[in-house]
Amino acid sequence: MLLKPLKESKIAVIYGGRSSERDVSLESGSMVAQALLNKGYRIVEIDLYGENGSFDPIAQLQEVEFDLAYIALHGGEGEDGRIQALLEMMEKPYTGSRPLACGFAMDKVLSKKYWKGIGVPTPNYLSFNTIPSIEEVESHLSYPVIVKPSREGSTIGINKALNRLEMESALNEALNYDSEILVEQFVDGPEFTVTIIDDMAYPVIGLKPADNHRLYDYEAKYIANDTQYLLPCGLSGPEEECVKNMALQAYRSLGCTGWGRVDVMQDQANGFWVLEVNTSPGMTSHSLVPMSAAHVGIVYDDLVEMIALLAWRDGKAS
Repeated sequence: MLLKPLKESKIAVIYGGRSSERDVSLESGSMVAQALLNKGYRIVEIDLYGENGSFDPIAQLQEVEFDLAYIALHGGEGEDGRIQALLEMMEKPYTGSRPLACGFAMDKVLSKKYWKGIGVPTPNYLSFNTIPSIEEVESHLSYPVIVKPSREGSTIGINKALNRLEMESALNEALNYDSEILVEQFVDGPEFTVTIIDDMAYPVIGLKPADNHRLYDYEAKYIANDTQYLLPCGLSGPEEECVKNMALQAYRSLGCTGWGRVDVMQDQANGFWVLEVNTSPGMTSHSLVPMSAAHVGIVYDDLVEMIALLAWRDGKAS
């Protein structure tokens, strides 16, 4: 398929949705739309949830004319491959990974099973479709553990458990967000994140939540102003290259393309462990992808344009 220049086309910025990450997506979508306008593109904005709280993405997408979809949805149907599959059926190019890769990455349990099989280091874990017996968890994992919904993002529903009482509470909360629960061995050490754009790893960011946060959780990500983002990340040159290569391996193994972000932990023995791949990262004022790009001189508007042009070049529908 020969595509006309993107400046002669119309971009639909799709955001909002009905997932628990809706508020973050609204901010991402608003900023992405403004960036595209600043760069001279014609756009249409689509809040996939609808003005009256209805959810009919097929009707909403068919109501407007557009040539490229810029997906600024986070979590739920916007990140698990369903919207991507719909856009493919409509023969519309879109930003980010293909449907299967999105679904694969969104399902943390499925990703970890696969990584265990191919040798990508990831923390030991158990998964359950109902509240497990505490004894079963304790027989395989030691405290502290991380309890999280398998198919949520932005660390929503995630908790660190130091004992039985905290684990019971964490399991119940995680089950509110998903029918599958992941209980993961806690890695005691710093967290890092790696931006990947066009199959290239960008500078690693070190994440240091304030002491009052037990984890780099939703509040630390999007609300708090006391989280420290370390650029340079604090690793040695060889260590940073190791993290980048590990992130690329995890990202590529799931079939991800376009752009994304990979989260990694370092343990006390200086080993690195992949936590998850995000195929539709945040693009807010607190977000990490713009931060990493800015470190190499790519300002926000140029970053948004780069991602759009990448999707237009690859033409997912071609």
